[in-house]
Amino acid sequence: MRRLIRTGLLGGSFNPAHRGHRGISLAAIAALGLDEMWWLVSPGNPLKPADGMAPLPARLASARAMARHAPIRPTDIEARLGTRYTVDTLAALVRRYPRRQFIWVMGADNLAQFHRWRDWRRIARTVPIAVIARPGYDAPAHAAPAMGWLRRFQRPASQARNWTEWSVPALVLLRFRPDPTSATQLRAADPAWHRRYTGANAKPRTQE
Repeated sequence: MRRLIRTGLLGGSFNPAHRGHRGISLAAIAALGLDEMWWLVSPGNPLKPADGMAPLPARLASARAMARHAPIRPTDIEARLGTRYTVDTLAALVRRYPRRQFIWVMGADNLAQFHRWRDWRRIARTVPIAVIARPGYDAPAHAAPAMGWLRRFQRPASQARNWTEWSVPALVLLRFRPDPTSATQLRAADPAWHRRYTGANAKPRTQE
């Protein structure tokens, strides 16, 4: 039988995409033995204010530029699926791509608020989760309500490449060299950054 494609999913606003996104993606690809990483460029995060959010085509274009020459595929598939919440996106992706095995990748800052996500336990029962440490977020993540439930399903980082064999729920904590790059700081330094990504460069690209 043909091996399933090992695919990481990193969701975010990518407002804009930056070298920190690229760095943790490449590190996660290596640590988890992924064939590729998909960047799910969100049409709108329910937990983030819309104020200051650049248009989706500009954010997608910035993600494509940052992902160049790497096994990273930025996609606007959430907008095309019409899903607003991660739990619905995952359900749709699992149905739509039966030849892929997915693992959800997120930062420790997201784990700290994971209990606020819609049907977060169902997310954990749908795909394995890899959490990447972020400076300043380790303590809140470990003390988070969701971690209190997920801790019993934690797997050693040394076994991260075996994630396709795990039954869900399954959680692995990964630690890489931190990158201080911040989208907030980039926007502060260049509030009109999205104007560079207009016209032909900002056209959406289809997924498979």
